[in-house]
Amino acid sequence: QVQLVESGGGLVQLGGFLRFSCVASVITPSWFTMSWYRQARGKERELVAATSTGGSTNYADSIKGRFTISRDNAKKTVYLQMNSLTPEDTAVYYCNAQRIIGTNVLAYWGQGTQVTVSS
Repeated sequence: QVQLVESGGGLVQLGGFLRFSCVASVITPSWFTMSWYRQARGKERELVAATSTGGSTNYADSIKGRFTISRDNAKKTVYLQMNSLTPEDTAVYYCNAQRIIGTNVLAYWGQGTQVTVSS
């Protein structure tokens, strides 16, 4: 069974930082686009950052310059470094692995980890 296990969430003050890790089992992350999404209370889930199989990255405008996504394929791990956190970053953060094969989309989600930024 595919698992994406996240760690690194918690409570942090305004301006603080956190680093997430997402470890994949069963799948080979290098074959997948790996992403971080977040969902704040009462809002839809949104893409935060993504890294393609080729290593290119994509970021939401709201976090550009503050967050950095990276991956270590040998460790089957994707990271999200989050700096200069604000209360608007408070949300549950999810790791996602996605691969498109023809017309089929393989997508897997982590269990989610809470981030709370206090002012």
